[in-house]
Amino acid sequence: MTTNSVKLLDVVALMVDLPEYNLWRGQVGTVVEMLAGGTAFEVEFSDRNGRTYESIGLRPNQIIRIAG
Repeated sequence: MTTNSVKLLDVVALMVDLPEYNLWRGQVGTVVEMLAGGTAFEVEFSDRNGRTYESIGLRPNQIIRIAG
């Protein structure tokens, strides 16, 4: 995945398990910030009520864009 294909407010899915954050492959989040000059992304994961339960910086190879 190229960094140009992901932008602010895109919906992305995890491509990897991150058990230390209780996040698993396939979980869906929203890109809320570009980091390191666009080479990483702050992704927010929320519950069905819109409450954020995790916000984490991720590399492009850890996510895939599914909507935006």
